[in-house]
Amino acid sequence: MKAEELNKKTHEELYKELLDLRKEQFNLRMRRGVGQASRVHMFKLNRRNIARVKTIMNEKKIAEKAT
Repeated sequence: MKAEELNKKTHEELYKELLDLRKEQFNLRMRRGVGQASRVHMFKLNRRNIARVKTIMNEKKIAEKAT
């Protein structure tokens, strides 16, 4: 997921994306807990995608207040 793609989305779409990423993060943690974590690189990617979405949401919020 790239920041360019996220910039095109509305606040509601970004919020939905954030919820989906959080659910995926939870599922990854549960799999790791029971010893079924086969794609360990996904933890890092998921964490970064969550940060990306939050950053874009915050930028849009700041831009909205400025106008």
